[in-house]
Amino acid sequence: MIHLNKIVAVLTLRMILGFIFLMQGFGKVFTWGMDNVINADFFNGTFKDLLPDYIISATAYYTSYIELIGGLLLVLGFKTNYALYALASVSIIVTFGHGLAEPIWNLSHVMPRTILLVALLLLPQEWDKFSLDHLIKKSSKTNQS
Repeated sequence: MIHLNKIVAVLTLRMILGFIFLMQGFGKVFTWGMDNVINADFFNGTFKDLLPDYIISATAYYTSYIELIGGLLLVLGFKTNYALYALASVSIIVTFGHGLAEPIWNLSHVMPRTILLVALLLLPQEWDKFSLDHLIKKSSKTNQS
């Protein structure tokens, strides 16, 4: 039973974090549209006098698409570590950006994601049995035998 608990725990962490980022990215890319994201107060309104326009635009595109793609990869359990590394970079950028805009800010969005992300990085990959990565690895071992 304890072995099953480990598998379900990793699956739950990966799926929750994946859906959080996937839906965040989906909302920015498809629901709002990237022009609206770039011109939103939390990007352009906040950083207009601090950063050049090209950095604001590049950051908006990078974070939005990494959230979308990285979240999808986590949900599928495909290239999980690469997705986690990319999403970690988004968390770092968001933390820096919020801190730059306002030294005392609400951490309620970034901290839960970061905790889930770090937990997934620290847990053994062997526990992630319900993932494409596991199926590919298992198939590769079978083909080598």
